[in-house]
Amino acid sequence: MAKNHTSKIELNVELDENRIPEKLHWTAQDGGITNEEAKAMMLAVWDAKAQETLRIDLWTKDMPVDEMKVFFHQTLVAMSDTFNRATQDEKMTATMKDFCDYFAEKLELKK
Repeated sequence: MAKNHTSKIELNVELDENRIPEKLHWTAQDGGITNEEAKAMMLAVWDAKAQETLRIDLWTKDMPVDEMKVFFHQTLVAMSDTFNRATQDEKMTATMKDFCDYFAEKLELKK
């Protein structure tokens, strides 16, 4: 019987004296990522027992606001794609994509 493979994803957060993130680094060996720096992260975990989403949203204090807007837009687009893959709900996916376009237009983000 083959042994199941375990894949580890590691997040390291360096905090200042006020517990504000100064640096974020992540490692995902299976993805070829080793101690890469990031300026922001969003992690959502589904707690099936409590039927609720647990979240960790962090960004470093030097994350520029214009980059945060692009990060949010790209995250919303990716969530729309994931929603489609997970549910095959084409109609709601199209609605979500319309919102993503609206979001980008209102924030004057380039395509």
